[in-house]
Amino acid sequence: MPKTMLRRRNSPDIGVTAKERAGNVGIYQFYELNHAVLAPWRAMADVTRLAFQNPFNPFAETPFGRSVAAAAELFERTTRRYGKPEFGLKDVEVDGKTVAIEERVVWSKPFCDLLHFKRDLPSERPRDPKLLIVAPMSGHYATLLRGTVEAMLPFHEVFITDWTDARMVPLSKGHFDLDDFVDYIVEMLHHLGSGTHVMAVCQPSVPVLAAAAVMAEDDDPCQAASMTLMGGPIDTRRNPTAVNMFADGKSVDWFRRHVIMNVPFPHPGFMRAVYPGFLQLSGFMSMNLDRHVSAHHEFFQHLVDGDGDSAEKHRDFYDEYLAVMDLTAEFYLQTVETVFIRHDLPRGEMRHRGRLVRPELITKTALLTVEGERDDISGVGQTEAAQSLCSSLPEEMKHHHLQPKVGHYGVFNGTRFRKEIVPVIADFIRRFAREDAKPLNGAAEAVRSNPREDYHARFADAMGFSALAVDNLPAVATDLNEIVGLGPAAADSLNEFGIFQVSQLAEMTSEAIEALQGEMSPHAGEALESWVAQARRMMGMSVETRH
Repeated sequence: MPKTMLRRRNSPDIGVTAKERAGNVGIYQFYELNHAVLAPWRAMADVTRLAFQNPFNPFAETPFGRSVAAAAELFERTTRRYGKPEFGLKDVEVDGKTVAIEERVVWSKPFCDLLHFKRDLPSERPRDPKLLIVAPMSGHYATLLRGTVEAMLPFHEVFITDWTDARMVPLSKGHFDLDDFVDYIVEMLHHLGSGTHVMAVCQPSVPVLAAAAVMAEDDDPCQAASMTLMGGPIDTRRNPTAVNMFADGKSVDWFRRHVIMNVPFPHPGFMRAVYPGFLQLSGFMSMNLDRHVSAHHEFFQHLVDGDGDSAEKHRDFYDEYLAVMDLTAEFYLQTVETVFIRHDLPRGEMRHRGRLVRPELITKTALLTVEGERDDISGVGQTEAAQSLCSSLPEEMKHHHLQPKVGHYGVFNGTRFRKEIVPVIADFIRRFAREDAKPLNGAAEAVRSNPREDYHARFADAMGFSALAVDNLPAVATDLNEIVGLGPAAADSLNEFGIFQVSQLAEMTSEAIEALQGEMSPHAGEALESWVAQARRMMGMSVETRH
């Protein structure tokens, strides 16, 4: 990478500095290197823990022995990478009886699996309403909603979106942005058929409302019977929180410069531009850093004191909380710009594939909004804003529930959620259940095995074979000669501005393109936009012009 600004002498700035891009790449590489370097020390700590917990060790039950074992476990847990958790739901009580649950993948695309929690119920039993739970794509896995799924299973046929970690998706599989998110929701509702109810938890409230508006405008027969929006950022201008205010005064280009990085080898998504999960986790933890430090200190004390139950609760919580996933750069940036910077949806300016999103056209999908009184992520009133946007819905098809004494996570998990919020949701769904709802039929048939059971694919991912697969090689090519129509003279011209790689060409903003066109030959200047579009397709990015 060049060490100077991407500009020629006496020329305007073009794009970002090479130093900035190299720095961002280096952060992700350093994160991976740090994890690898500490691996032997984690193994040593694990051996130490086992040794001092061994009943044949005379120090095992002494304060010294328990302290050493506790310190070893704390070190191992604070330096490991947490893998994707499992839902682990084996059974549920329905109609007073315990029934088995089978987890199935019933619909699949590169960036999402649709999971169905099939309950082993008699075929003659009346059907429960179909419920599609749209999990947030905000850094954590869908298993964060384990408690939500478990609470809804006794009353509904539950499906949930299981979003894929972007670093595990090869570039050859294409890009994924906010428009694709909306399309995925529409396709899943089509797959499940008419009469399906949809629940959006936090971040997906905006794309779910957009999908409902698009389907309403098309008079789609598979429009959701009802949608429940929970703690979502519909209008972040209302009671803005620290999370909302962080975006104030910043351009989308600021986020692109500071938090977007390329996935390092050997992950299957090698060279994909992403917003790394470890950055999101750092942001989450910094909001309540003292609480997390205290929790780990208490965990150490529980281990020393032999309080196994309290220690296990700590493990269960942090095994989930510290497991994070990467988001595609295009999805993250489009969401930040649309939802938090420009507030397009409440201002009536949000577009999907060029079409204006018009919530006022929704007339057949009942609306329930749920907020937490102490929510410090989506402030009170932000989700309720959907009520006024859906102006054509009669009042009897709209309801708002403000839950006292709960924060953001209490909106979809915990004791108050199970005892006070779930009955509200279940009653609302039953009230608007359609008698003509399409049976599941083939929609609940497994389309492939659970990814966790595909050991060949997991081995290929771990060894870097997926990243270097033949069909993925064109996507990670960095030679400008791969761009159709870009000859040696044009390549030399781009080189003068420090653009040597396809990835650099793909990252150019509309301002950078315009500035560079004035510095190139007329023919090359006219072709520049098409070259940038080609580069973005090769890098698995959206081809829409950036600003």
